[in-house]
Parts: sequence; structure tokens; C-alpha cells
Amino acid sequence: QVQVVESGGGLVQPGGSLRLSCAASGTIFSINSMGWYRQAPGKERELVADINYGGSTNYADSVKARFTISRDSAKNTVYLQMNSLEPEDTAVYYCKVQLRTKWIRPVDDYWGQGTQVTVSS
Repeated sequence: QVQVVESGGGLVQPGGSLRLSCAASGTIFSINSMGWYRQAPGKERELVADINYGGSTNYADSVKARFTISRDSAKNTVYLQMNSLEPEDTAVYYCKVQLRTKWIRPVDDYWGQGTQVTVSS
């Protein structure tokens, strides 16, 4: 069994900052990548940022220069530092982890339950 748990969401004023955390635990053989997605009301879920095993990162254009993804491989944890937040960043933020539970198993996606981020004055 694999558990993916996010934390760090909340209410923040425009221009403020938040830091999200996501920890994966359980039966994990290896992690290919970890990433953050978000879904605003009435919109599809979209990639915010991800980071692969080698440390390469990928960002949505809308968050470049404002958000930073990082990881602690020893703790199977990924972070999303969000600065200069805008009302358009309001959404439920989900963590996705691509991993193998055993060396013989294929890579599977595991999702957290999401954490709400609200940017409002």
C-alpha cells in the first residue's frame, strides 16, 4: 500500500506565499517523479510543476518565476514554494507520485487527496 499525503494549503492574500508539502509512504521500491497539479472550480486538472528522479523540473508557464518545486529524496517528500500568489492560483492542489512498489512492477501513479489553496483579500 502507498499513501500520498499533502499539507500546507490555506487562505492567503494576493502577493502572499505558501509552501505545500507532499509525502509518499508505504511499499515503495523507487520513485520516478513527483509533481503538483491543481484544479479550479469548473476547470480541468492541470500540471503546475514536477520533478523527476534526476532532479529535472518542469513548470506551467503561468507559475514560472513564482513557484519552485523541490524534493527531499531521503524522505520521499516534495515541496512547492508558492510566491507572489494571485487569485487565479486558487484551486485544490494535488500531489502525484509515479513509483514502483516492486522492481518487477510497472510504474503507477498515486494521487493525494488534495489541499485547498485560496488566494483572496
